[in-house]
Amino acid sequence: MSFFPLVSILLPAKNCGPYLQEAVDSVVDQTYEHFELIVIDDGTTDGSIENLDTVDPRLRIIKNDGSGIIDSLNAGADIATGAFIARMDGDDICLPQRLDRQVTLLRDNRKLGIVGAGVEIFSEDGIGRGYRLYEGWINSLVTPEDIRREIFVESPLPHPSVMMRAEVFNKLGRYRDMGWPEDYDLWLRAFEAGVAMGKVDEKLIKWRDWPNRMSKTKPRYSRKNFMRARAHFLGRTVLKNRRAIIWGAGKTGALLARFLRHEGADFAGFIDINPRKIGKLKAGKPVYPPAEAITPDVELVLVAVAARGARDEIRDYLNSAGKKEGADYYCVI
Repeated sequence: MSFFPLVSILLPAKNCGPYLQEAVDSVVDQTYEHFELIVIDDGTTDGSIENLDTVDPRLRIIKNDGSGIIDSLNAGADIATGAFIARMDGDDICLPQRLDRQVTLLRDNRKLGIVGAGVEIFSEDGIGRGYRLYEGWINSLVTPEDIRREIFVESPLPHPSVMMRAEVFNKLGRYRDMGWPEDYDLWLRAFEAGVAMGKVDEKLIKWRDWPNRMSKTKPRYSRKNFMRARAHFLGRTVLKNRRAIIWGAGKTGALLARFLRHEGADFAGFIDINPRKIGKLKAGKPVYPPAEAITPDVELVLVAVAARGARDEIRDYLNSAGKKEGADYYCVI
């Protein structure tokens, strides 16, 4: 059988146990047939790769000569032949129509460079309220406008759900190691470059939560390193040449301020609702009441308050004053 794959799927795998077979089978069973599945062995020791019981000419297994997910992904990209690059993880499950829907979206909308899909987070132990809220948030970001508006809240595209134009992926410089999440780094570079990102508005990936999930075990996915990534790109994009103020004089705002300074980005001060903080200094900068955020002197507000429900209250306040999210203010967590 000869074929010319349009989609190259990169699946890095390390000790995924019984989940790897299920993940591979979910790709092989796609309704869209013109793909190659590149499984990159990143030092697996549990036999899951050797025990794969899948005979399909579209499946390619290679060994990562480096170490870690970034080396694995770039090793897979080196041999990929598709016009589109897709991602998959060894512990997740694709719905059968996933590739079909994403290829159609990219073909029908030439302006899109990167697309994701809706996800269903699942676990054998059940999913708590926090994850359900996160699932609702990430699935609500569908259009390029949605994603650009909330790009600094968190990573807006679930990594294993993504499909990209190979040309865009290569122009962005593929994956790189900055010490923070490699996928978020790529989406933020796309944001900086003006690449349009969107989603298929369907749940096409079952996203598994389990103890070995990298976001739970690797330091690069820590809260601190997410904030480092935000500060780096804020300084390079929306913060440039604008008088900005941080809404939140607590731990989250202080962390953002610390990393903005590390990036050489300045800000005018903080906003807080706590009367004991207003009028004092935080990290050498004045703390103002909320009314300061809507004065003509403030060109950009960075909302950095982690308390549940606070973000929506601040949005309501700023929106009612005629401020536009994604232009006059950004939520930064």
